[in-house]
Amino acid sequence: MEETTQNISDSTMNHPLLKSEVKKPSMNKYALAYAMIASIASLLLGYNIGVMSGAQIFIKDDLGMSDTQIEILTGIINLYSLAGSLTAGWTLDKIGRRKTLGLTAIIYFVGPLITCVSSNYAFLMIGRFITGIAIGYTAIAPVYIAEVSPVSMRGFLTSVPEMAVNSGILLAYVSNFAFANLPVHLSWRVMFALGLVPPVVLGFGVLVMPESPRWLVMKGQIGKAREVLTRISNTREEAETQLVEIKETVGIPKDSTGGVVSVPKHHHNKSVWKELILKPNPAVRRILITVLALQFFQQGSGIDTVVLYSPRVFEKAGMRSNSYLLGATVVVGIAKTILILIAMIFSDRVGRRILLLSSTAGMAVSLVILGLGLQTVDNNLTNDSTWLVVACIIAVLTYVSFFSIGIGPLCMAYSSEILPLKLRAQGVALGMAMNRVVCGVVTMTFISLYEAISIAGSFYMYAGIAGSGCVFVYFCLPETKGRSLEDIEVLFEKKEKEKEGQGKEIMGEEIAV
Repeated sequence: MEETTQNISDSTMNHPLLKSEVKKPSMNKYALAYAMIASIASLLLGYNIGVMSGAQIFIKDDLGMSDTQIEILTGIINLYSLAGSLTAGWTLDKIGRRKTLGLTAIIYFVGPLITCVSSNYAFLMIGRFITGIAIGYTAIAPVYIAEVSPVSMRGFLTSVPEMAVNSGILLAYVSNFAFANLPVHLSWRVMFALGLVPPVVLGFGVLVMPESPRWLVMKGQIGKAREVLTRISNTREEAETQLVEIKETVGIPKDSTGGVVSVPKHHHNKSVWKELILKPNPAVRRILITVLALQFFQQGSGIDTVVLYSPRVFEKAGMRSNSYLLGATVVVGIAKTILILIAMIFSDRVGRRILLLSSTAGMAVSLVILGLGLQTVDNNLTNDSTWLVVACIIAVLTYVSFFSIGIGPLCMAYSSEILPLKLRAQGVALGMAMNRVVCGVVTMTFISLYEAISIAGSFYMYAGIAGSGCVFVYFCLPETKGRSLEDIEVLFEKKEKEKEGQGKEIMGEEIAV
């Protein structure tokens, strides 16, 4: 068994694409540019979720809404996003990654436009519903970026969307702070109106972006795929090697060298969903469980309670001034954004696995400390609350920092890497659906939850989920650093074969005994 494992390791490390690690190629400017443009969709996700953190204060005063209405309005956008998530996979495969990004830009413009001109609760819900559809479609960004990234840069580039999400959240916090002194009926409308600019930029950016080479091969457009791969790869040899691997994955013979070739027919609704959900093989089942579990642990650990309700958390800790509350929230946004650079820089050096382990463990510890601080305030165990406010702010900053160095940026990046090409669009869409559902449940129940079990008890619960995530990563996630997308498919198949081989050996020993 050890010899088999060694042979697998040797064959993997001798893969031609892995030799690029030694050369340490320079940054590919085309791949970087395409990743930056695609990530505008992620920036919009962050902005349209984060803007409610401060806007809800003024919406409540302007339209006379209750806490329950605000709680629903804030969190239900994540459930609305299911409409986008569950149709995004079909759209990605039908019209392509590039056109889907263009469609996402249009929806992101219409939703906030309706929101900022709304005069009542019903119109606000319509605007948030349309925006939610766009959020569901944002799953396209990590899929597109993973498919246009060179092997040596994929860890860095697939972290760009999470950096964009957090930049959007930070921009939302800054807009909350900047427009807070406007008249109540204008302040929140201007906050939403600011979100109309990035969709226009994304719409024009899509015009200069190429289609994903992997989607092009799936459609038999080998010539165009070769052109894109040559542009985004470090060498022509790497481009040709990747093209051969993609053709093999799709089922196109290696000797098919024409510009346009025939592709084996796959019935989308029958074959893809059957392979992914109804009758998956062991490797696909393991991949799907990994994708869904990662999305659950990312959101189930309560990150959006800090993103959306940090002013309430700091108020519970003893902070009273609105300016200080919003200012402290901006600091949280800055920390959450800047720390993603660690994941971007080190995911291709130390690997995804180490960063995910450090992230989930650090989050669990930080949440326990935050819970202890808030519990001390609730129990009135001290008269001097200044040090508790500081301790809670530090705990929150530490929590979002650990989130940002690992599970924040790497959750969707890892999911996009491990899903097979044929199942990637639908698999990422399912992961996005899980992400948004859990996020919606967490944000829509946070106020009710902390009123039922205390705010400290809420964060203890989130700490338990983060700790469980650490255990899951340790036992279930293989390292993907330095491997091509096609090689990662083989990695999961080999892991399942190793398990089957170990099972047969154990059975043989039992029979012999």
